[in-house]
Formats: sequence, C-alpha cells, structure tokens
Amino acid sequence: MEKSSVIAALAALAQDTRLDIFRLLVQAGQEGLPAGQIGDRLGLPSATLSFHLTQLRHADLVTFRREGRSLIYMAEFEAMNGLIGFLTENCCGGDRAACLPAEAAGCAPGPARQTRRKLSA
Repeated sequence: MEKSSVIAALAALAQDTRLDIFRLLVQAGQEGLPAGQIGDRLGLPSATLSFHLTQLRHADLVTFRREGRSLIYMAEFEAMNGLIGFLTENCCGGDRAACLPAEAAGCAPGPARQTRRKLSA
C-alpha cells in the first residue's frame, strides 16, 4: 500500500462517525448494508451519512453497488488488510505473526468492543 493511500485511510478513520460507519460495514461482511440501514443503526441524518460515506469512498475504504433504488455499501477488505499490513510490516523485527493475536490474522474478527461516544452532560 502506498504511503499516500495510508495517510488518506488513516485521515478518514480519524473521525468518530466515519470510524463507526467503517466498523459497522466490516461487521456486515461482503454483503454490505443499505445506506438507509447504516443511517438508522447509527442515528445519522441522510445528508451527514452521505458526506461521511463519500469521505470513506475517497479514501478507498468503502465501495457500493446499486440494487434497484438502494445503494449497498461494503467495506473494502483488501484496503483494510493493506493498511494493517503497512502498519505492522516491521513489527517484532519483521515477524508480524509474533505481534498479532491469533484472531487478528487476516480479516478474522476480534472481540467485540463498545463504540466510544462522547457523552453530553
């Protein structure tokens, strides 16, 4: 993965809402999710969702297909794995396997974590 692509991907994922969208799409797998369902699950208005999906598309982290009148968004697993590979290529003296827990090899899902959200007082 090129350094400029890594920077674009990390910049896109550095925003809370985009990270939440990407994680939801990763959990959905290759089937993806309709845009409306993403918005419903995350409580996002359609204009806000559209903006963030566009940013993730520009970073090559998501793609979409049209099914009738619906847009189905999917995570780009190759890009995700390329990003992980770039970030870990020199870890543990070049022995990446020694650095990763067994469940993190490739695209195996890790333990579920709660999404961090800022709580309003």
